[in-house]
Amino acid sequence: MKALSRRALLLSIAGIIFVPNILLAEPVPLKRVIELALSHATGTAIAAADEQRAAAGYREARNTYVPQLSTGAGLGYSYGFPLSLAGSAPSLFNVNAQSALLNPSLREFLRAAKVDTTVASLRTKDERNQVIQDAALSYAELAKWEQRLAKLQETQAEANKMEAAVAQRVKEGVDNEIEGTKARLSAARIRLRTAEAQGAADVLREHLSKLTGLPAANLQTDPDSIPAAPAPVASDDAPKAAADSSPSVQASMEHARAQYLRAQGEHRALWPSVDFAAQYALLSRFNNFQNYYIPSKPCTVGGVSVLCVTNTFQQNNATVGVSIRFPLFNSSQRARAQAADADALKASKQAEAAKNQVTEETLRLQRSVAQMQAARDVAELEAEIAQKNLAAVQTRIDAGTANLHDLDDARAQVSERFITLQDVTFELQRAELGLLRSTGDLERWAMGK
Repeated sequence: MKALSRRALLLSIAGIIFVPNILLAEPVPLKRVIELALSHATGTAIAAADEQRAAAGYREARNTYVPQLSTGAGLGYSYGFPLSLAGSAPSLFNVNAQSALLNPSLREFLRAAKVDTTVASLRTKDERNQVIQDAALSYAELAKWEQRLAKLQETQAEANKMEAAVAQRVKEGVDNEIEGTKARLSAARIRLRTAEAQGAADVLREHLSKLTGLPAANLQTDPDSIPAAPAPVASDDAPKAAADSSPSVQASMEHARAQYLRAQGEHRALWPSVDFAAQYALLSRFNNFQNYYIPSKPCTVGGVSVLCVTNTFQQNNATVGVSIRFPLFNSSQRARAQAADADALKASKQAEAAKNQVTEETLRLQRSVAQMQAARDVAELEAEIAQKNLAAVQTRIDAGTANLHDLDDARAQVSERFITLQDVTFELQRAELGLLRSTGDLERWAMGK
């Protein structure tokens, strides 16, 4: 007896040590999963980078009006006339400044860059909703498979007992071989469903792990943390309101506006423009400037006014002014403007298509939610009937008016109805989350705001 007790104690300790991590993991509520996904998911990081890039593009266009300063030197030996180095006269030191003053084309491009920042912000918001929807759906589906696994484990134990009992009855000649095969088939089906549920749960845990940064082995759901979806508003104006408030539609419309501004900028590149320019150069004496650029001043020699050489060399030289351009003929720029017009028209039609798609999708989701709610009610009633039928069969077995096969059929029916109810409930959740995203209420639902 002592040896048996010691063996039981060792087995208990081993079971505690080697118990799967998922059984020891603390359930993570849905809100925490979504918070981690929003801070860790690659999609939100990419959207944030795009937003930063758009802001930098706007600053780049705006700073064209700020004088750009550069300094350097153009050192070199001159033989004969001092030729230019890299487009400027050889100098010991030079400073150049340039900026736009009046540029109709640049003004439109600057407005387009400003709109691009709004587009990037709206796309970040849309990507945020996408991450929330992805995390919530994956969490709800994982909860479904975890509940199904627990139910299948109970069913598997009952099926194994039934298979052993029928095998004994076949051996005793009470049942034929077909009944034994049916019992083995029933157990095999449960093992298949268990493998399917385990595989789906493992894939979803890995996906949530990538979204949140949590170890996959520690991801366990808390079904009670999934809030109930609000009742959908049955209004004919809801699809249009959803399209007007949709970040993706707003981003498409703003993108079309930016393309229109760019097209305007390409057309106005054919207009006159004025730029500010300034230059200072400290010239050397070893580049022969004094031999070819001889300063002079008016003087009177013999009663005649002539230019007299002053024999001085000015090393410090500066120029400040404006550069005015009048485009006269530029066929390439006209073609570029026409291409920009086509891009603007394309973006406008894409925005219109996006709005129509969101309107139709919202209407479809409204009808789908109503349909899936009715389907869930049917599935709940069928599951309730199957459960009551199982209780009735159990009572008949106790009374001796039913056999094991009747019980096996009733249990199989309960399992089927349970799986059907789970699938219908999840499809309802999928439709509800899609509708919440369309109406702009997804984050409020998920974060409890």
